[in-house]
Amino acid sequence: MSAPSQAAPARSAGYGRVLAVPEFRAVFAAHVLSMLGVIVSEVALTVLVYDRTRSPLLSALTFAVGFLPYAVGGTLLAPVADRFPARRVLVTCDVVCAGCVAVMAAPGTGTGALLALRCGLAVVSPVFAGTRMATLADVLGTGELFVLGRSLLRIVAQSALLAGYGLGGLLLTAVTPRAALVITVGTFLASAALLRLGTRRRPARTRDRAQPPPGLRPLLADRRVRLLLLLFWLPPAFAVVPEALAAPYADDLGAGSAGLGLLMCALPVGTVAGELFAGARLRPAARERVALPLLCLSLLPYLGYALRPGLTVSLLLLLLSGAGSAYTLGLDQWFVRAVPEESRGRAMTVLSAGLMTVQGVGMALAGVAAQAVGVRAAVAGAGALGTLCCGALAVAARGGTAGDRKPRQS
Repeated sequence: MSAPSQAAPARSAGYGRVLAVPEFRAVFAAHVLSMLGVIVSEVALTVLVYDRTRSPLLSALTFAVGFLPYAVGGTLLAPVADRFPARRVLVTCDVVCAGCVAVMAAPGTGTGALLALRCGLAVVSPVFAGTRMATLADVLGTGELFVLGRSLLRIVAQSALLAGYGLGGLLLTAVTPRAALVITVGTFLASAALLRLGTRRRPARTRDRAQPPPGLRPLLADRRVRLLLLLFWLPPAFAVVPEALAAPYADDLGAGSAGLGLLMCALPVGTVAGELFAGARLRPAARERVALPLLCLSLLPYLGYALRPGLTVSLLLLLLSGAGSAYTLGLDQWFVRAVPEESRGRAMTVLSAGLMTVQGVGMALAGVAAQAVGVRAAVAGAGALGTLCCGALAVAARGGTAGDRKPRQS
């Protein structure tokens, strides 16, 4: 499975070549704007709900309701990504998000409606993300540039986690939560404009418009696709455990709010560093060769929590684990190679929806485990169980054909 594609270039194309593609620059800029819009809206909406209800439970629920609808949207709306032209789907999703946030910002919107609209954003998100991933293959091809383009979008997402919440907090010191939501409306509309004006119109991937697109069953019937989806989904379900338990862990360490901030930042910093190194320094064949070994090693640092490390060592463990997630560059190439072009949007939507859903489930189970055995044991247990699961998946992948070329159907 780890054998490189014959069509893969011998050397890494580098991120500069990806950014040199005008259409990708439009997609990249739109991604930055939409990510900032999502993060600022989450911060502003949480504060707005708390100011209105004075309920920590409802304030936290504002974040939590963003996970389950991903599964609903990814399951029910996945065929949309292939049924209609990609540019139309992307622009429509941005406009729908802008409309939802605009209603949130209206003075008369009740708390129940705010939570419902938050769910609406989460339902639309996997369709947008999946269609955008499929569009990258149209813009950049399915080889080296696609992998680096996906990597850049992930780097933006991780960087947004580092900077976005801080910027959102600073913004709320200058404007009210409703005003911040109005600003978010502008970011979604600007993203829609960039995608509408900066990308070419391409026909829908579904060839026969008279027939409804097939559901998810034919896609999931392919063993290679199922295996690759599990390779993408299962490791993050365990990887989110330290993040979910960062607050009680910082309290156990006596690290205070500064320590909590560092613990929250360490994993994304390691992820960005790993992606940048693998994307810029490793050749395509090398990225595919190291994908499965990195997959098996990425959660091992969590075992160090059993030794009761201090803050500095804990941060180092999280940085190492984050850097190990560079295995996704190899998985990206295998996945786009395994999925037929006419099902690409659907497959990417399912991938995106499942990834968010399993992380939400992982966070919830982390809380249950920590309540039963303590924070350190929960993180170390996630490392042990996650490593075993990753090892089993790696054996199945290496013994199977998930990374082989799949003939395209026209």
